[in-house]
Amino acid sequence: MWDNTIVKMLLEGTGATLYMTLVSTLFGYVLGLPMGIVLAITDKEGIKPNTFIYKILDFIANIVRSIPFLILLILVIPLTKAIVGKSYGSSATIVPLVIAAAPFIARMVESSLKEVDKGVIEAAQSMGAGTFTIIWKVLLTEARTSLLVGVTIAIGTILGYSAMAGTVGGGGLGDIAVRYGYHRYQTDIMIVTIIILVVLAQILQGLGMMFSKKLDRRHV
Repeated sequence: MWDNTIVKMLLEGTGATLYMTLVSTLFGYVLGLPMGIVLAITDKEGIKPNTFIYKILDFIANIVRSIPFLILLILVIPLTKAIVGKSYGSSATIVPLVIAAAPFIARMVESSLKEVDKGVIEAAQSMGAGTFTIIWKVLLTEARTSLLVGVTIAIGTILGYSAMAGTVGGGGLGDIAVRYGYHRYQTDIMIVTIIILVVLAQILQGLGMMFSKKLDRRHV
């Protein structure tokens, strides 16, 4: 039966899902953005080629991205307990979400920065611009639209990961879908959680694309 308790639970689940998604995206970029920048500049065609550093980061990114999220979530339980104090709930789920998101974000950042016109970079170098200046004022500035599109993609991916975490008590809408839709056979609640997840994904994607278009000088 649908009552205030169910409605309250769904509202709290929606809030928990947004909390996990947005906080994980933020910390994912804290780790993934620098990693992606280093990957882009140390590549053989980057502004500071360094095969040793590139191969180490490339190896780490490939390994972490190869591990299915549910397995990664279980694998890092000791780390999650050490950081959060428990291995279940919304806050605990953020730890594996960040670990899973960081290399994914790094790859998107690397790809975005590599799209920047080489001529613009060479022009900055010819004027004596240093590495930091080129990164900040050329690479990140020129790739800003692509980077923001990447944020939109990352949020959508992390939202999906947060829902999967519900299978092991991760909290949020995924947890509600599993507990009520799977264990208790209440299909109606499961369908509602799916609809809410789809709506959240569409809203977040729409906002991201709107901001990216505003930043894109071609749309000014």
